[in-house]
Amino acid sequence: MPRYLVTSALPYANGPTHLGQIAGAYLPADIYVRFLRMCEEDVIFICGTDEHGVPITLKAEQLGITPREVVDRFHEEIKNDFKGLGISFDNFSRTENSEHYRFTQGVFLDLLEKGHITEKLMKQFYCEKCKRYLPDRYVNGTCPECASLNARGDQCDDCGNWLDALDLVNPVCAICGSTPVQRETKQWFLRLDQFQNWLGKWYENHGEWKKNVLNYCRGWLKKGLHERAITSDLDWGVPVPLEGARGKVLYVWFEALLGYVSSTMEYFAEKGNPDGWKDYWQNPDCRLVQFIGKDNIVFHAVIEPSVLHGLGDFILPWNIPANEYLNIKGEKFSTSRGTALWTKDYLDHLPPDPLRYALAINAPENRDADFTWDEFRSKNNELADVFGNFINRTIKFAHLYFDGKVPEPAEAGSAEEELMASAVRTRDETEGMLRKFQLKAACSRIMDLAREGNRYFDQAQPWKTAKNDPQACATSIYYSLQIADSLRILLAPFIPFTSEKTGEMLRSTSLLWNDAGKECLPAGHQLGTPEILLSKLKKGFEKVMAKGETVDGIDDSNSPEVPIKESIAYDEFMKLDMRVGLITEVHDIEGADKLYRLIANMGDHTRQLVAGMKPYYSKEELLNRKVIVLVNLQPVSIRGVKSNGMILASDGDGKVFLLEPGSDAMPGDSIR
Repeated sequence: MPRYLVTSALPYANGPTHLGQIAGAYLPADIYVRFLRMCEEDVIFICGTDEHGVPITLKAEQLGITPREVVDRFHEEIKNDFKGLGISFDNFSRTENSEHYRFTQGVFLDLLEKGHITEKLMKQFYCEKCKRYLPDRYVNGTCPECASLNARGDQCDDCGNWLDALDLVNPVCAICGSTPVQRETKQWFLRLDQFQNWLGKWYENHGEWKKNVLNYCRGWLKKGLHERAITSDLDWGVPVPLEGARGKVLYVWFEALLGYVSSTMEYFAEKGNPDGWKDYWQNPDCRLVQFIGKDNIVFHAVIEPSVLHGLGDFILPWNIPANEYLNIKGEKFSTSRGTALWTKDYLDHLPPDPLRYALAINAPENRDADFTWDEFRSKNNELADVFGNFINRTIKFAHLYFDGKVPEPAEAGSAEEELMASAVRTRDETEGMLRKFQLKAACSRIMDLAREGNRYFDQAQPWKTAKNDPQACATSIYYSLQIADSLRILLAPFIPFTSEKTGEMLRSTSLLWNDAGKECLPAGHQLGTPEILLSKLKKGFEKVMAKGETVDGIDDSNSPEVPIKESIAYDEFMKLDMRVGLITEVHDIEGADKLYRLIANMGDHTRQLVAGMKPYYSKEELLNRKVIVLVNLQPVSIRGVKSNGMILASDGDGKVFLLEPGSDAMPGDSIR
């Protein structure tokens, strides 16, 4: 049985985390790891802050403090961001610890001895005004590949190409803005050219990787790999362990990649098993899975495998599920540019799970995605309406009619058998999706099961059978509770805090993946107290956030500031019987300029309705259209024609718009 070593890209300790980073490398990894744990797989989740290199020294100069003060500050901030979002690392280390220094210097010497590292003179930019050599990120300019004006000396974020500072067009010093000159300096180079043929064959064995990763790697090989400097003139970082190398440190892109190994070493050392890391990093049965953003593909799919292969006794990445970018208003999130929505700012106002859900259901797995507050609000309210509503209505009903216990069911009918079979299918299908890193599809599939649960509840009509058929009521609530427990398990990797709260309400604690789809809550089982799981948000809530006010619990009802717990009471809402109708006939009403007489298929019967839709819809537009009908109203006569219900619509800007059910809704389906 394989074991798993899962890593997320080491975040630079030069600022707090933003939502782009969370969506790209950290939330997907956490969902995957939580799922593996629920499957009882042997897995450890490793990460840490990247604390060396130019991004740190630049931030120190900007803030007027030392690099050590920068990394100490942001290591804690980043760690708190991850904790607040429930990112469940087994070890979150830092590259400033002594174990990392010792290990990376040893790797450098090993590769040097094997001939994979060579010493040579190179030209490097020197700023005569600042009187120092400029490492790559101290040089800005125009990208020679895509002409972006925002390129750095090591990489262009806009096109993703790895650059040489000397190739930049119109280079300038990032500190003072002056034009640097070229001077010679001695550095050490990793001979990537030695790994060109081996990498090509290695990629051929990984056809299951994402196309964006493989295409990117093959593009690099097509250009041809060359020697790349792995040391720089800087006074902050891991010193080059050689005589005559004073003032030189290992390049951050080289030594930070080794932080995954040193973090694992630290983890097992703290457990009292200092050699335990070898059971993962030097075990051919271990699967190394590395979650990154697409801007890190070259480092994890070209550089790191070359280094590990050069060492000779380390495992190589089993998969590198790199995500595309999560953008904001079409622009890439960036800590250095300040274009970001900070994790801490979000957590200061709202709970973590709505964000986890929104980012998972809109994950940039195969193409860039755009984050908007309107989309976030929509997904938050979807989660509340579909999952939260089902959990609350089911548990509350059990308290209202069965003393807060799981009722004794009658023999399952076809509806119950299909519902439980659907839960098993959902479990098995989503397991396959998660193992293939299709997290977005898996999340969507689980929410489909929640919708099925709501439809089953509506069609069973326990609020009616509670009075005229108690056994049927008990059966429907019993199976609704089983689905609620299955949903709690299946959604636990995505919304762990809400899953835990649901477990408290159900008094169910199992987090075994295979328990989903089973009847784990026996008749007579005492349930906990029902609570509102998730609150809805109204339009404009982000403006309230910007003012520093709390928005937790703001509803999107017509009342501008009504908390959800003070809005329409659950029992009152349950009295509204809204159902899907399909309009099959449309007739004029004699003498009425605005009214139609409609015949609607309601599933088990037809119903005549009168609606003032003439000014807004033609007969052709209404015919065969699905609408939402409020059916538990007293019949009324309008212009002498009896109307047995009300079609729901909204108005605005002098127009009327019919409310429409989902495309998969069927005539007679209840709306909740």
